[in-house]
Amino acid sequence: MKNPLVWFLFAFYFSIPIINAQEKFTLSGTIYEEKSNETLIGVNIIFPELSAGTTTNEYGFYSITLPKGTYNIVISYLGYATVYEKINLTDDISKNFSLTDTIENLDEVVITENIEKLNIRTPQMSVNKLTSGTIKDIPVVLGESDIIKAITLLPGVTNAGEGSSGFNVRGGAADQNLILLDEATIYNSSHLFGFFSVFNPDAIKDLKLFKGGIPARYGGRVSSVLDIYQKEGNNKDFHANGGIGIVSSRLLLEGPLKKDKGSFLLGGRSSYAHLFLPLFDIDNIAYFYDLNTKLSYKLNDNNNIYLSGYFGRDVFRIEDTFENTYGNSVLNFRWNHLFSNKLFSNLSLIYSDYYYDLKLNFVEFDWVSGIQNFNLKYDFKHYLTDKIKLQYGLNSIYYKFNPGEIKPTVESSGINPFKLIDKYAFENAIYLDTEHKVSDKLALSYGLRLSSFHRLGQDELNLYNDDQAVLFNEDFQIYEKADPVGTESFKRSDVIESFYNLEPRASLAYQLNTKSSVKLSYNRMAQYLHLLSNTSSPTPLDIWTPSGKYIKPQLLDQYAIGYFKNFNDNSYSLEVESFYKNVKNRIDYIDGADLIANNAIEQVILNGKSRAYGLEVLIRKNEGRFKGWLAYTLSKSEQQTPGRTDTELGINNGNWYNTPFDKTHDISFTGSYDWNEKWKINTNFLFQTGQPATFPNGQYEYNGLSIPNYNGRNSDRLPAYHRLDVSLSYTPRPNKKEGWIGEWVFGFYNLYNRRNAASISFGQNDVTGTNEATRLSIFGIVPSISYNFKF
Repeated sequence: MKNPLVWFLFAFYFSIPIINAQEKFTLSGTIYEEKSNETLIGVNIIFPELSAGTTTNEYGFYSITLPKGTYNIVISYLGYATVYEKINLTDDISKNFSLTDTIENLDEVVITENIEKLNIRTPQMSVNKLTSGTIKDIPVVLGESDIIKAITLLPGVTNAGEGSSGFNVRGGAADQNLILLDEATIYNSSHLFGFFSVFNPDAIKDLKLFKGGIPARYGGRVSSVLDIYQKEGNNKDFHANGGIGIVSSRLLLEGPLKKDKGSFLLGGRSSYAHLFLPLFDIDNIAYFYDLNTKLSYKLNDNNNIYLSGYFGRDVFRIEDTFENTYGNSVLNFRWNHLFSNKLFSNLSLIYSDYYYDLKLNFVEFDWVSGIQNFNLKYDFKHYLTDKIKLQYGLNSIYYKFNPGEIKPTVESSGINPFKLIDKYAFENAIYLDTEHKVSDKLALSYGLRLSSFHRLGQDELNLYNDDQAVLFNEDFQIYEKADPVGTESFKRSDVIESFYNLEPRASLAYQLNTKSSVKLSYNRMAQYLHLLSNTSSPTPLDIWTPSGKYIKPQLLDQYAIGYFKNFNDNSYSLEVESFYKNVKNRIDYIDGADLIANNAIEQVILNGKSRAYGLEVLIRKNEGRFKGWLAYTLSKSEQQTPGRTDTELGINNGNWYNTPFDKTHDISFTGSYDWNEKWKINTNFLFQTGQPATFPNGQYEYNGLSIPNYNGRNSDRLPAYHRLDVSLSYTPRPNKKEGWIGEWVFGFYNLYNRRNAASISFGQNDVTGTNEATRLSIFGIVPSISYNFKF
């Protein structure tokens, strides 16, 4: 039995305790929102007499097996009326429930996932959940609700500053986050270079951010998983909602295809500030638009199908100089099938594409790059017993990478067409996850993922002496590009390089009492894709590249321990977590690395390593007129690339240095206060240690030139970042339940006009001739007004 996965499955099944001979039956079904028939994720189904319970999965399905008997059942979900019912369990029962919204308002009132005793018992940790209602309550720049900005208010999550794209989790890079929209990978999560996210909050049903203890069903990234599901649409009645803002507007339509059987959802969003630029004699353009779609249909009690998609584009143009267009396209067909009341399955066929186009009109050429993938997923959730639940499945992804292609826009331009070599890869995985309730106090979650990655054949691959694409010049003590000694061509079906990794996951929850618990987790993850970027924040021009002959996959080991407590009958909660993680084979760049249009990227990168550790504290108030949270993170994030031999210096002399996303202190406060039925006040405050940077510490003259001398890499910092945002929501007719319901939102971003530094540059003053530092700030105070509606 040499295969490690076979050995794992063998050991697991023989470790399952013998089921009690007492007669048992299964209660299963789906939980819906009453008015729309939208399935609800994460609803708690609790049996108080047995101290047992379960939650609904991503499609609203639940199943639990219990001894024969009569029990009280409690269906609980924050923001909805709790359902109490008595169940006589003398046979297998299939029973659906519908929950009623306790407060009919323009936006959802759910702040976070329901905080119940059951969550104290579950071993899942390092997870945060937000709903569209929470996201809409958070004041943001220009009044546009933003998912990415919202999650940066959570502990352990930061970004590179205003106007920056992506986000960083527990000291990790932005490319180390797996971002999923209805299971499809999103490669660029930002509009307008980071000012907005690509996610329309009106179309979002559920959002979970996994920072650690990541289940085995997820893979391919080493920092976090942001898992987002779109709404399914109302299959009872037609409804619409949207908003009109200063720079953008949105509209969402939903209704039945066939009443109680099928539904559609269609959402659109667009900015239009560029339409007013000609009034100021400005010939520049900067706008975005996106489209969310979803079709859902219930074939019968055991089969549901879904077709969902997203399409988004950004357009940025400066006069006739250049035009930049980029964006994501995804399409997903899913089939839910219920084999039995204990076995639920989901089959997904997914297409994802990221497209980038840059037209440089002043030199008359067009640059196009991107990445495509085709993904097959088949997942099962098996409710084996009341104490053991299994999730298992497989995943296969085919990738095509287009590093870049230059095309002349005018035949007489003199530009020769040039195509960087396309790359291809195939990633596979099988996994098994187990949730195991050992006793009333101890619960375990453990699993294993076996992943493989195959770099497929390409037209041409450089060969180097001793496979060293980067050489160290001992005379000048610098790294240099190695000259290829030849090339090799492959068929598309050939495999250039293969990688296999076992990725174990485990977590534990020990309940100290009915209100508190201690949790531990460990996970290993492998990442086979790398984003080539030597900036602190990803840009649309950055290129994804696969692991292969000269680039190894990143490997993560993360450990976490936490203490969790509910207070005052779950009105308050406290989460304290400490984590440590290290990553092998993190890409580092030699000094002077050129990443643009580089057909031999292996000549400018080295494999290093990184580590991050810290403490996170989250205090939440979940009920009452005032709700919100206070988050604090104390952390360190470092990277090291030592020399490969005793004579090499490595990067930064082989010493550890701060990553661009190292933030020692990160404090955020988010609050929402219901002043009265008509007025609501929302606010958030952020403070972060300044972003690491490298500044010159002097200069010297050489042949009449002034040469700057720099400190160690990222040994300096920008000034600390902080700001206060406030918004007021006014609902003229709060008690209106039908017809047109409207709401005004007045906001102030950066209320006290803090001029936070996005960057600091150094140069010579043209007038005085002296050297000086120039600080770039993007936003001061930004007022906004928007009108939201639904009917």
